[in-house]
Amino acid sequence: MNKITAIGTSLSLCVLLVTAAHAEEIAIPVGQQGIDGLQMPVKGLTMTKVRDNFGEPAKALPARGTPPITRWEYENFVVYFEGEHVIHSVLRHKPKAQYQKPTAPIEDGQN
Repeated sequence: MNKITAIGTSLSLCVLLVTAAHAEEIAIPVGQQGIDGLQMPVKGLTMTKVRDNFGEPAKALPARGTPPITRWEYENFVVYFEGEHVIHSVLRHKPKAQYQKPTAPIEDGQN
C-alpha cells in the first residue's frame, strides 16, 4: 500500500510541475511602459507653477497628515505635494485593451 501511495504522490507532483512549467511570462521593457515625451512636474515645483504649467487638476484631494500631503490627479499622472512643493509625480497606468468588442453577433450555426 505504501508503494501505491508513493507512486500516486510522485505522479501528482510531476503533473503539478509540468503545469507550472507551461506558465507564460510576459516581460515589458521599462522604456515601453510609459508615454513617450510626457512632461510631468518635477520635485520642488510649487503648486502655483504646476497649475501654471499643467492647468487645473481633474481632481484635487485635500491635504492629509503631518506633514500635510496633497494629491492632484491629472489625466496621465498624479502629483504629490508636501505643503506647497512637489515631492513626487507618478505616471498613471493605462492598460491597453486586451479584447475588442465584436462588431456583429456571433452565430453558432444552429437554427
